[in-house]
Order: sequence, then C-alpha cells, then structure tokens
Amino acid sequence: MNRSLSFIATALFLWGIGEGMFYNFVPIYLSRRFFQSEAEIGLTLGAFGLAMALVHLPAGHLADKLGRRPLLIIAWTLGLIATLIMGLAQSLPIFLMGLIGYGLTAFVSSPLNSYVTAARGRWEVGTALALTTATFSLGMALGPVTGGWIGERYGMQTSFLIAFGIFVISNGFIWLIEKQPLDQHDPSAPPLGLRSNRGLIIFTGVFAFAIFSMYLPQPLTPNFLTKVRELSLAQTGFVFTIGALGNSLIALAFSRLNPRWGFLCAQVLVILFATAMWRGSALPILALGYFLLGGFRAGRPMAMAQARGLVHPSQMGKTYGALETVNALAIIIAPPIAGWLFEIDPLIIYPTSIGLLALSIGIGYVFSPARRTADL
Repeated sequence: MNRSLSFIATALFLWGIGEGMFYNFVPIYLSRRFFQSEAEIGLTLGAFGLAMALVHLPAGHLADKLGRRPLLIIAWTLGLIATLIMGLAQSLPIFLMGLIGYGLTAFVSSPLNSYVTAARGRWEVGTALALTTATFSLGMALGPVTGGWIGERYGMQTSFLIAFGIFVISNGFIWLIEKQPLDQHDPSAPPLGLRSNRGLIIFTGVFAFAIFSMYLPQPLTPNFLTKVRELSLAQTGFVFTIGALGNSLIALAFSRLNPRWGFLCAQVLVILFATAMWRGSALPILALGYFLLGGFRAGRPMAMAQARGLVHPSQMGKTYGALETVNALAIIIAPPIAGWLFEIDPLIIYPTSIGLLALSIGIGYVFSPARRTADL
C-alpha cells in the first residue's frame, strides 16, 4: 500500500471514532438540549446539508488546480475547530455555528477521493475508494456505543470534547501525507467539457435520485428509535455501532464488485434497512437494519468509480465535486421532508422511501453506464 494511503487510512479511522461519538446523536441532542421539534430539526439538518452543498464544486476545482494535500489539511483543521465549538456551546446559535462549520468540512470529499484515486497504484478505483470508506466506517463502529455510554453518564456534550481530542491525533497523521503532481491534459486536445459530457450528465441525474431516495429515511431515524421504539441512548449507540460496522464490512465486500451492480445492490440494502425500521421493533432487528444501511456508504464509491470512467483524469476533482454537490443537495432536501412526514406519522417515511428506491433501481438499471469503469 502507498505510504500516504496508510496515513490517510489511519487518519480516517481515528476521525471515524470521533465522529461516531456524536454525529448520529445530533438530532437527539438538538431535541433534548435545545428543545427543537422534529420539523425544526429537519430544517437544521437541511441547513447543514446546504453548507455541504456550497463547498464541493469549488473544492473539486481547487483540487485539480492547486493540489489535494492543502485542501485535506484545511478540512481536517476546520473539523477540529468546529467540533470544539459544538463541545463548548451553551446556546443554540453557538452550537449551530459549530454544526454548520462541521458541514463545511464536507469539501474534503472530492480532494480526498481524487487523492486516493491518484495514489491507488494498481488497485481499481472502486477498490481504493472502498478502502477509505471501510477504514472510516470501522472507526465509526467504535464511536457510537462509546458516545451513547458517555451521553447517559456524563451528558452528550462531553462526547464532543472527547471527539475533539481524537481529532487532534487524526490531524497529526494527515500532515504526514505526501504532495501529488497535478494531472494535466494536452492543450492541443482538451477533453470534453463536463457540461457537454452527455453520459456524465445522465449518470448524475441517476445518482441524484438514488441518493435522495436512500437518504430520505435516515435523518430522523435516531429520533424514531428513541421516541417511537423507546430505545435508551446506550441501546441507540449499540444500533449505531452495528450500523457503522455494516458500513465497513459492506464497503469491503463491494470493493471487488462491478461498480454498476454494486450501486444497484446498495439501494437494495437500503430498502431492507427501511423495511426493518418500519416493521421491526426488537433491538436485534433494528440493529440488523442499521447494519444493512451500510449499503448507503458503500454505494458512493461505486458511483464515483462509474463517473471516473466517463471523464479525463484532469477533470477528476471537478467530477467528484459535482457528484458530492448532488449528494449534499439530497441532504438539504430530504431532512425537511422527513421532519414533515415524521410529524404526520413517524412510520410513513419508510414505505415512502421503499417505493422511491424501487423506482430508482429501475432507472439505474436502464441508464447507468453499462460498461465496467473501475479500471479506467
């Protein structure tokens, strides 16, 4: 394995532990600490998604023009500061400042994916990207159960402060990665522009609908587990831990799949997650559902691998940035809709998502790139 990939994997593993301690608990924290309703939480998470959406395209462009390493260091530093703000916040506006700041760190995705793709050596694109997903998710598997235990005994605010300490160590590893040369194209034969790339545009539409359909049941499921299924914070943390373990194992299992089929299978797994939440009530069934939700994270590198095969290497950052922007738009739109549906009937969101995903799988089967793109 490339030396820098080892440092990135370690940094992501540590970041996953820290983020796992608080990220899934944010909707619960907003409800308990700041007394927001589910509809208000949906709007807050939508604002979080907006912060994510604003940064991906500029970051992808800068990654192609200025290099990836500086952007990775900036993202890691910003996440560190934002987590400290959330941990110290005594009022909702200050907490939201930290939360939105943390959302801005989402710009790391396109330079990170570009860096990993360029450093992959003989590995396929999907395999390399799945590695980063798996190491981060493995860390996430350790965080939630710890965060739930700490939240019950010392308050959820303490989880943010402990995560901050873990992020300090993660930052140390990201500073160790090497610079990469910039990818260039022949000026006399420039590649097709992204906006003229019909195959990429069609696939972006397929990706957009799939991501929205997969994300819709997720934002308020933590509240669903505590309010409707009446799980304790410790039980909820256990469910999140099983989910993070599923993220890691499913990403590894998908790493050798044809990206087109992997992306379709990912959506099937999210259907099974929604079914488990909708029809299940026992802790093992709910945990199994969260394990299968790992298809959501595993599906993203499969989508990136397909898109990578449709563009020139010099356009990699912008392409990944465009797809991450689409992903962030889903995180803007889905939470307010989820909050509205939750207040009508907490159960209705799951069959709604199942129906949308069934439609998405049909669209993806017809319109996703048919050829194998992982090696391009």
